[in-house]
Amino acid sequence: MKKISYFDIKKKLESVSIDFYSSLADEVFFNSINSISNSTENDLSFFSNVKYLDLLKKCKAKACIINKVYSKYLPKNCVSIIVDEPYLVLAHLTELFAIEKKMSNGFISKLSSIDSNSNISTNVQIDHYSSIGSNTSIGKNVIIGSNSNIGPNVVIEDNSIINDNVSIINAIIKKNCEIKSGARIGHSGFGFEEKSKKKITHIGNVIVDKNSTIGSNTTIDRAVFETTYVGEFSQIDNLVQIAHNVVIGNHAIIAAQVGIAGSTIIGNYVKIGGQAGISGHLKIGNNVTIAAKSGVTKNILDDKIVAGFPAKDINLWKRDIIKLGKKL
Repeated sequence: MKKISYFDIKKKLESVSIDFYSSLADEVFFNSINSISNSTENDLSFFSNVKYLDLLKKCKAKACIINKVYSKYLPKNCVSIIVDEPYLVLAHLTELFAIEKKMSNGFISKLSSIDSNSNISTNVQIDHYSSIGSNTSIGKNVIIGSNSNIGPNVVIEDNSIINDNVSIINAIIKKNCEIKSGARIGHSGFGFEEKSKKKITHIGNVIVDKNSTIGSNTTIDRAVFETTYVGEFSQIDNLVQIAHNVVIGNHAIIAAQVGIAGSTIIGNYVKIGGQAGISGHLKIGNNVTIAAKSGVTKNILDDKIVAGFPAKDINLWKRDIIKLGKKL
């Protein structure tokens, strides 16, 4: 972390058009940003969850990012920075407090391997022992970490970050994406004729749309014929399996160890909790929330919240759990 002034904070919030108010002077400095339970007298903190209200009353931070409704609970030592959405503001300010934003150094290691039938743009960083295969295009300001294999048949667009030990083939990674260590994108999926076990050759690709993140050791299989797709501004956690021909809409949030079987179509703004499983050839609507460890076996309409196995409306699931508890 580095020292940041309230003036720096104001400039950051103004740049992303977030309304805020505080009585802090511009020259007030913060050593770091921290939770309300661990903050000290020179820290900036934030409050966004009412279950931590008791901790808020004891907060030692110099200032706190907070909604006006809860600002009355702050101790006198802690000055409020009033915003509508504290967690969104936190997301922006963690960038500000970061020690160093990861930027390409423009250096291509002599220990890397680059196929002559590839196109490398300007200010690209390729670290030791990485390989760029044929028919591959790398955009401006891209970073490729060590021991990664990129290509054949790959496009990585501007400002994307590919971390260490990543394998990408038959894929398009659009602008401003991050692929974390150990991810496997664009390889053949799980498909064969059942009786003979004859493997079905996959000839499609994968597209990860702009501003998305793919977590460590996550696998996204190429489509059989067309495209396995992850929409823009999506956040895919570690150890997620996305099978062939799956389509995931924009702004998805998918937690660790989720498995999505082939040809399922998922709408926009969907949230899927950890270790949930989704059967193949289903349609999941927009704004759906799937609770952790759920097993989805049927289509889900827009705006539903489901839980359990087989997954059902969460209120019905809660009633079933209460009934079961009474029987035990």
